[in-house]
Amino acid sequence: MGSLRFLSPLLLFLSAIASAAASQSLLRMVSENPASGDTEDLYCDSWRLSVETNNAGYWETIPARCLQFVAEYMNGERYASDSDVVAAESLAFAQTVQVAGDGKDVWIFDVDETLLSNVPYYDVHGWEEFNETAFDEWVNLAKAPALQASLRLYEELLGLGFQMILLTGRAEAQRNATEKNLSFVGYHSWKRFILREASDIGKKAVTYKSERRAQLEAQGYRIHGNSGDQWSDLLGSPMAMRSFKLPNPMYYIQ
Repeated sequence: MGSLRFLSPLLLFLSAIASAAASQSLLRMVSENPASGDTEDLYCDSWRLSVETNNAGYWETIPARCLQFVAEYMNGERYASDSDVVAAESLAFAQTVQVAGDGKDVWIFDVDETLLSNVPYYDVHGWEEFNETAFDEWVNLAKAPALQASLRLYEELLGLGFQMILLTGRAEAQRNATEKNLSFVGYHSWKRFILREASDIGKKAVTYKSERRAQLEAQGYRIHGNSGDQWSDLLGSPMAMRSFKLPNPMYYIQ
């Protein structure tokens, strides 16, 4: 009996190792050798679903085989339609909220790939790796177009009486260029525009944004909705009453 008690946990341990190895083997098989008859688009659309649902967890780059798929998705009708659906669901929820009229009912928006689209930048500079210097130059041009679904939602929310809070991972030094860009494409009347200060540099986005939401709640604001393209825009405590994830298979921010 003593030897059996010793062997039982050992067998469980070996079984766990074997299962993990089998899982890794399966993942490699799916990612490197799609089943016969599967097309590249089918695989890449499934990869995109994994990204959007956060099943993929942290990832650094778009799979090489999916670069063209992502470029076509971001420039096509499917991305626009997906964004329209998110906006419609957001508005449906917003219309159920009893806005008090005291200026404390707020909706939070991220900026990049939420209010503004950086697709023109990626079309020029490529989709493979992020170049911070080149992107900062793009930001300073203040020429990013509005994400039309978000602009329409933004206007609807203002009409319902919500106060708009913009909470971005951009740095404070980029405030003027970003405000110029937002105003030029039609955004206006935001209550607060929060950017990273010097003390926020180096913080994970989920930490930085959670801290800012906590500060807003401490000031008496009621955060009903939160719209962002990254899970780090939405997760962490406190969360909005409802959070809405916009599509973005281009990059992942922790």
